[in-house]
Amino acid sequence: MDAPVKPKKDSDSAKNKRPLIGKGPQLPKPSRDEAMEAVRTLIAWAGDDPARDGLVDTPKRVVKAYEEFFQGYDECPLDALSKTFEETSGYDDIVLLRDIDVNSHCEHHMIPFIGKAHVAYYPTDDRVVGISKLARVVEIFARRLQTQETMTAQIAFSIDEALESRGTAVMIEAVHQCMSLRGVHKPNVATITTQYTGIFKDDPELQTRFLQLVANK
Repeated sequence: MDAPVKPKKDSDSAKNKRPLIGKGPQLPKPSRDEAMEAVRTLIAWAGDDPARDGLVDTPKRVVKAYEEFFQGYDECPLDALSKTFEETSGYDDIVLLRDIDVNSHCEHHMIPFIGKAHVAYYPTDDRVVGISKLARVVEIFARRLQTQETMTAQIAFSIDEALESRGTAVMIEAVHQCMSLRGVHKPNVATITTQYTGIFKDDPELQTRFLQLVANK
């Protein structure tokens, strides 16, 4: 009997399932005036008068806020990670950033979810990145309409690809206001997601060490 064929470690089908890790889709945008008119429509649909004094400038404020909330669509995480350093003086261990603030918006209800991200990678001998760039990658993906699961994977895979690291580990803990303020109305319930690549995925002891470092506050 022929021996069973083992699947390839990182098959083409697995790669095709990876989330988008570059810039967001570059689609035609409505004009600013069209966006403000959409806000007026929502105000009226909610039951108020968009022309009253307290609301007359609200469409302009909302559009300006959206530019900030969703600026990640115009930025590329791979570019943020493009500058690396070769001098590591023999360092050969995990690099971890803990408690990175995360403020994003659920793509299902466009309501915020807020929490912390913990990001680690195991660099190759000659390729490390400035630590602020790791936080920047988290920020770029957070400034898009998201699911927490997708964002966790995007952060891990973008670091993995840009740095060609030996492995990456990402954990996000967040409270979703779409669960706190509507629906089941359960406040302060934390959702935890993780994504491992490379040696973090293959070595349970390394995963445990990552989790211990995150918890050691």
